[in-house]
Order: sequence, then C-alpha cells, then structure tokens
Amino acid sequence: MRVGRTRTEAPRTLVLAGASLVALTAALTAAHAQQGGSSVRLDEISVEAQGAGMPAGTVTSGTGGAAARGVEDPKGPIAGYVATRTTTATKTNTPLIETPQSITVIGQQQIRDQNAQTLTQATQYVAGAYAGTFGADTRIDYLTLRGFVVSDYGIYRDGLQLLNYGFGYFKVDTFGLERIEILRGPASVLFGAGSPGGIVNTVSKRPTETPFGYVEVGGGSFGQKYGAFDIGGPADKEGHWFYRLTGYGRNGGTQVDGAPDDSYYIAPAITYKPDGATHFTLLSSFQHDNTAVTSNFLPYLGTVRPNLSGLRIPRSLNLGDAGFNTFTRDQAFVGYEFEHAFDNTFTFRQNLRYGFNQSAQNADIGQLGYSDAAQTRLARYQFLTSTKVNLFQVDNQLEARFSDGYFRHDVLLGLDYKNYQLHDNQGTNFAAGYTVPDLSILNPAYGPATGRPLPYLVNADSFTQLGVYLQDQIKISDHLTLVLGGRQDFADDRVVDKLNNGTGSNGRSDSGTTYRTALIYNFDNGLAPYVSYSTSFQPLIGTGIDNQTFKPETGTQVEGGVKFEPPGQGYFLTLAGFDIHRKNVLTANPANVLFQAQLGEVRSTGFEAQLVASLTDGLNAIASYTIYGLTNERGTADILGKVPVNIPENFASLFLDYTIQTGDWRGFGFGGGVRYVGRSFADTANTLRVPDYVLFDAQVHYEWDRWRLAVNASNIADKRFVSSCQSSASCFYGDARRVLASLSYKW
Repeated sequence: MRVGRTRTEAPRTLVLAGASLVALTAALTAAHAQQGGSSVRLDEISVEAQGAGMPAGTVTSGTGGAAARGVEDPKGPIAGYVATRTTTATKTNTPLIETPQSITVIGQQQIRDQNAQTLTQATQYVAGAYAGTFGADTRIDYLTLRGFVVSDYGIYRDGLQLLNYGFGYFKVDTFGLERIEILRGPASVLFGAGSPGGIVNTVSKRPTETPFGYVEVGGGSFGQKYGAFDIGGPADKEGHWFYRLTGYGRNGGTQVDGAPDDSYYIAPAITYKPDGATHFTLLSSFQHDNTAVTSNFLPYLGTVRPNLSGLRIPRSLNLGDAGFNTFTRDQAFVGYEFEHAFDNTFTFRQNLRYGFNQSAQNADIGQLGYSDAAQTRLARYQFLTSTKVNLFQVDNQLEARFSDGYFRHDVLLGLDYKNYQLHDNQGTNFAAGYTVPDLSILNPAYGPATGRPLPYLVNADSFTQLGVYLQDQIKISDHLTLVLGGRQDFADDRVVDKLNNGTGSNGRSDSGTTYRTALIYNFDNGLAPYVSYSTSFQPLIGTGIDNQTFKPETGTQVEGGVKFEPPGQGYFLTLAGFDIHRKNVLTANPANVLFQAQLGEVRSTGFEAQLVASLTDGLNAIASYTIYGLTNERGTADILGKVPVNIPENFASLFLDYTIQTGDWRGFGFGGGVRYVGRSFADTANTLRVPDYVLFDAQVHYEWDRWRLAVNASNIADKRFVSSCQSSASCFYGDARRVLASLSYKW
C-alpha cells in the first residue's frame, strides 16, 4: 500500500494503448476485406422468446468464439424463465451449468409477468437477495446479497460498474433491460470491485435481426400511469446495420401523500456488423426522474410497535413539506461494445462507456425521534444536497481458446480502467442555525420552508482505478473444469475540501491482489457439484467525519454447492453453502448519522437454494430459500458478536405463472407468489427486533392475437410491515399494495 498525492500517468497511457489497439484492429479488418481475404464467420444466434418487446433474432457476436444457431445468446432473450448461458460470472460465453458459482438470471418474460418496474421489484424472488431494505424508496434500488450491501459498488450495467456513492445515485429502468444477472459471491477478480456478497449485472436491450414493434400502456395504484414502446430491426438491405429504440414514461403518486414518482427514459441502440468476425454496438440511454423522499426515517415505537400513546404512524405520512420534499435526477449513458475475432483462437473485445448523473434533493427528514413525551409529534431537520457525477470506464479483453495437447483452455486477459468524478454538496438547517418545526402524526400541518440549509460538506472527489486480470478456464476432461483467475488493481482516491478552501483535503493510493480458484464436475445426467475460493477488493470513495479517506474493503469466501439441470426437463436447481469474511466494513457513524465509519469485520455463513423452471407448456415457476448468520467479528465493544442492523437472515419465496395453451380458454393465464422475510434487528445491541412478515402477490392475464391484457397486484393483502430499521429512530415502511393494469400490442 502506498499513500501519497502524486498521480500516475500509467492509466492514461494504457487506456490510449487500448484505444489504439481498437483502431488498429478496425484498420486491419478493413484492409483484409479490401484484399478479398476470407474472415472467420461467427454464426448468428437466434432464440425464440415470448417476453414483451423481445423478438427472435437479437443481433449478436460470438462472445468468446463461434456459436451454433439455436444456442442461447448470453446477452440476448431467454426462452421462458430458464436461462442457460451467461457472461457475467466469467466474462466469457459459458453455460450456467459449467459455472462454478451461484448465479440467477432473470429474463424479460419474468419481468413482464411480474410487471416489475424497478430493480428492487424484479429481484424479490432471488435467493440470497434482500430487496427494498429501506422500504418504499423511489430514489434508489437498495439491495443486499448474502447479507452485504450491493447497491453502492455492486450494481453493473453491461459489465461496467454503476458507482452509487453518497447521493449520486444511478437508477436502472427495467423496461430497457434484456436480462438481470445476480452473481453471488466475490467477483473482484474480473471486475476489480463489488461487495463480497456479489454483484447485479443488468444487460441492456440490443438491436435485432428481425423487425418488430411493441407498445404498452398501463396504470393503477396512487394515480400511476405509464406508456412504453420498443421497436427495432435491420436498417439496411445488406444486413450490416441494425437498430433499436426503447422508451418508457410514467407519472403519478406514491404511497406517501404528495410525493410524486415520475420517470422518463429513452434508449437508442445501433449495431454494425461488416462481416461475421466483427461486431460493434452503440448503446445509449437518457433518463429523468422526479420524486421525493418516500423512505421516511421513523421511530421504532410507532412503526414496529405502538408508541406510548398506543398509536402507529400512518404509512402515507409525508415528513417533508409537500412543497419542498423533492428529489430530481438526470442521467445519461453513451458507450459501445466492440468485438473482433481474428481466427478460431483469438478474439478481442472492448467495452467503453461514459456516464453522467446530476441530482438534487431538498426535504425535511426524520431520524430525530419524537419531540414530546406523548410521542405524537416528530422532530425533523432539513437536508439539502446537490450532486454531479462523471464516470468513464473502459474494459479491454483478449480471449484465446485452444488446446495444449492435454487440456482445452479458454484464457482471458484483460485491462480495465475507470475514472469517477463527484461534486458533492450537502447542507442542513443545523449548519444554517435555524430549527425545523416538528410534525404532528395526528394532524400534520405543513408550511413553507423556515430557511435554507447551509453546507456542512462541499467536496470534489476524484477516484481512478486500473486493473489487470488473467483467467483460465481449463477443461481437464470432458466433465471436469478448473477455473483459475488473478488480478492486480491500482486505485487512487482524492478528496478536495472546497468548503474550507482545501485545508481538509485528503487522499490515498492503494493496490490490491485478488484471485479465484474453482472446480466443477459435470455429470451426464445434469448434476454438477462445485467448490470455489475467491477474494475481493473494493476501494472506497469519500471520507469519514474526520475527513480521512477510507481503507479499501477486502473479503474472502469459500463456497461449495451443486447445480442440477437434467437435459430436456426444463428446470435448473442450484444449492450453495458459503462462508464470507469481510474486513474494513462501512457502517453508520454512531456519533453522527450523516457520516460513515469503518468499525470492523463481519462474517456471513449460510445456505441458499434456487429453482427456476418452465415445467410444461405455459407453466413457469421460481422458488428460493436463504438462511445465513451474520456476526460482527471485530469492532467496538458494543457491536462485537452482534448481528448488524437492517438485514434479515432468513427468507423464502415461491412464484408461479400458468397460461392455458388449448381450448376455449387458450391464452388466459394466472398466477401469484408468496414472499417470506425473517426478523432483523433495529439496534446494534440486538435488543429491538423487527418481526418477520409474509406477503402475497397475484396476477391474471389474457393474450389473443397480438394483444395482451394483464392485472398485477403485489402485497395483495395490503399488509403494513417494516422492511428494516437502521436504529431505534430510523425505521422504514415497506411497499403498500400496488395494483397495475396493462395493455400491450406487438407486431
């Protein structure tokens, strides 16, 4: 580890080298074509799918070698619910049954059947995942995997990281996704970042070979209305250019009075395929969100339990004055995926993207408890933030598939780089020297803001990371595969304290080495036991209350399990046991909730089971079960040996959907799901418990010709529950009943 202020020029040089390599590849390809030379033909992949806006014939590249027609594209549609291939776990086109790590893939049909409009809603039936930790929060999708937060450093889009630090949240629109891949366990060897609990990689919709169109309108609870469209296909007669345009817009309210949830999204994409060996796809998206703070920070007494007056705080209570409980965000992504196969052995890929995010929040917040002895009035403070994020990333990959005479190898050599720039301005009424009126939970009275917050933090954060990685998937025999991987990272974090004219500026440079070794054996009957050991490395952005930058988080995991995918049976079962140690863990600072602190080491040991099935024509099913134990193994005396707050350690779910295939009722479908979430703790001493809860979901739908009508309901019994508590003064109501009707047409 090296601490200093000098920046290295190596990252810029290596990135330029990667860009130059792409330019050289393009030039060689063009020259080769002009000379009439033959090129390697990567057969195009065609998959039949029934998902909304998901036609057959997504334009694909080989993604790691020649692919046969009829094999699933790992970035394309899924036939039914059961995916068979992925690139997330290994960055190569690998069957799920040959991947020695626990992973769940959600396709567009499942997203449509559940009408999941957020990443939180789409992952509620995934083993190991707890979605919606902070309840009905419309600003961000908050997820944990195996007991560890992944919303900050563990969300990815098309294999490139979405950094969510402070209040610079990126938001993912599910209508723009082809699939969602949840990889459990450390992934730092390939990605250089992420929680040891895992990562969530969202895969964008891409242009298709087959022309198509899709439109959908809908609406329901809290006055929500939405419309969406998805069109694409070839753009020329020669079959070299393809396009896709996806759009989505909604407006309306939320379960919190006066809090809007408006969002507008547009995503143009273009693919160019000059021949079977070269593939270039431009991916872009633009999004605007207008909402509010809906995850009210409420006291334990009055939510989980009745307060001293025997009352519970209404879920619909808006803690912020309606005129200035606001959160707005504008974000944009522009990037590309390039691939060129030199021959049957070597393939080069480069994925590059620039992301921009600008957000602002102004709201009255809870977290202060009651202001009167009868516990009928809530104390509040005003919080204002303005954030701007610029994020540049590039990932260069060279893949080689060959045999050394004894074993078959799939070797991946990579060089990636990211540059994250954050302008972070946060202020409160405390800094401005005025108080915010408390709020009655019986007769809430609102008025204009009593003042404007002054900043207590104005920082310019600069974070860069350069990583070199190497992986070899070794086929020792037709049944036994050994995966070896290693990576070296170089990270630099600088924070300029602009509020104090730079006097509190700080920074550090860190390096980290991670590795993975895994073994999987594939029996002919579809049984595949596996074992793996992996490590993680996550440099942390920002500073604590002392204005000091944080040490990187590190972790280790041992995982063993078995996968079962009997040929032709239409289901996939994964069982996994794991033991994770995570060091330098960030948690809320007990001295000031506006800051974080590194208080020790947490261990997570547990078991997961996930079943995904398309059992017969028209019947799809998902089932999951998770149990683990979380323990603070190092830290201050008050948390040592205790379970961290916010996180349940036991949950299970089951979801079914059936569509009648013949007879007079052909096209009519129905289904539903049940979700169980176990108890969690509301205080570090583990004396306050948040009880477990069970929720029920249901849906009916009817398809005829090219039309589809559907009604979806989540938490159909409208059960009032607390999703978690961060402390005795910060608890969060979960989602109320949500009913949405939709009508769609495709051509």
